[in-house]
Amino acid sequence: MACSLNTLAGIAGSCESSMGGIIEVYINHFDQIDEVTVTSDKISAIALKSSGEKFHKYNFKRNTGSLTSTYTIDPANGVNFVTSDLSLVFAKQDTAKRIEISALALDDLVVIVKDANLRYWYLGKDEPVQASAATAQTGVARTDGNIYNITLQDTSLTLPYEVDAAAIASLLE
Repeated sequence: MACSLNTLAGIAGSCESSMGGIIEVYINHFDQIDEVTVTSDKISAIALKSSGEKFHKYNFKRNTGSLTSTYTIDPANGVNFVTSDLSLVFAKQDTAKRIEISALALDDLVVIVKDANLRYWYLGKDEPVQASAATAQTGVARTDGNIYNITLQDTSLTLPYEVDAAAIASLLE
């Protein structure tokens, strides 16, 4: 018995270049989002609540952040969901970063991730994004990192939705 609500269309071959990695991350409180509009299977608009708190940019060193999305499929139980793990590394421990990491670890969040291909991805559409791990590390040798590392996790019904770049500008502080 076929249960798919979608029509298969295939995936065309591509000669385009592609790069891995993420270059920007914007985070807001989950309760600041009023509505997320999906048009043609892409987020076309994100409406903030009237309080108007915008997304905050989180800067991290190049080649230290990653976004990994994993499908969990259990046909016996009829369970299908996606877990997306966003790992961010912030260099040099200090009080301001410690306070911010603690706030991220305790809050319900939404996240917009800009990848190295200049595409934006939305985490937190179905449920709030929450921290799943965090570490502070000084390393052993002088060349080891002095860092904070936090993993933010999204559990969703699908892989992350792409966000139309035109929908981003009004959301940022």
